[in-house]
Amino acid sequence: MSRLGPPSRTTAVRPPPEDGASAHPRRFVIRGQLRCPLALTVAELRERWPQRRAEVVFDCATNGPQHHSFEGPLLREVIDEAGPAFDARRRKDRSRYVLAVTGRDGHHAVLSWAELDADFGDAPVLLATAMDGRALDAAGSQLVVPSDRCGARYISAITGIWFGTCAPPEASPGLSGGPMAAAP
Repeated sequence: MSRLGPPSRTTAVRPPPEDGASAHPRRFVIRGQLRCPLALTVAELRERWPQRRAEVVFDCATNGPQHHSFEGPLLREVIDEAGPAFDARRRKDRSRYVLAVTGRDGHHAVLSWAELDADFGDAPVLLATAMDGRALDAAGSQLVVPSDRCGARYISAITGIWFGTCAPPEASPGLSGGPMAAAP
């Protein structure tokens, strides 16, 4: 139900009004299997990457349908700058990576790199710098997944993003069904 213009039609977005940003802006860390981990503020997200706009509608279990406008850079462009430790020429290598995004309240969500990668899902996931025309400098960046019909992966006040691979489940010896096979 979300609408995000394709990158070729994205228009420049003017910086939104400040929301009372403090003298010590909140930083969040992007770490993991990266060549150059990053520590960023909302202002740096706004200054360093092109801003995209997404008009979204998602169902909230407690408050019903939510309608919001978000602005911010694409998550994949920010991660690209951090230098993922995969071989970009190998699609199967890229498809093994995941991102875990955590918010100040402890809520977290996981996305696969393949969801974001242009050769796979090409999802326009944002690290929001503004919501409904108001800057998020004081509140912190928000993960925005425009394709989600439910708002559970909209992480507010991001404190960290981990990027890497997880070990595959081990197959049990002697079971032909693999790791999910039931024990005899």
